[in-house]
Amino acid sequence: MNNPIAKLVAWQVRTGQLDIWTSYHIAAGAFLCKIFQWLNWSDFWCVFGVFIVGVLWEVFEWLVEGDEETYGSKEKWAYNTGSDLIVETAMAWWMVI
Repeated sequence: MNNPIAKLVAWQVRTGQLDIWTSYHIAAGAFLCKIFQWLNWSDFWCVFGVFIVGVLWEVFEWLVEGDEETYGSKEKWAYNTGSDLIVETAMAWWMVI
């Protein structure tokens, strides 16, 4: 298949960036951002708050699950962690613009 979108998605799945938990991270970013908005946080702090919670979650996840044990390699773990932080922070950013 020569479709560039299909190649991108296949690469993301192969490297561990997209998995079954990606949608949960997107939903968590939206949920947390909405809570922070209800608390009258500024747009910056809503997005940054989601990022901070995401980093704390990824540290907790790493302590509990490890990296190579769960993902097969440190590279897949790093890709997955990075993509989780990007999608949840991007969702929060999208909600404040």
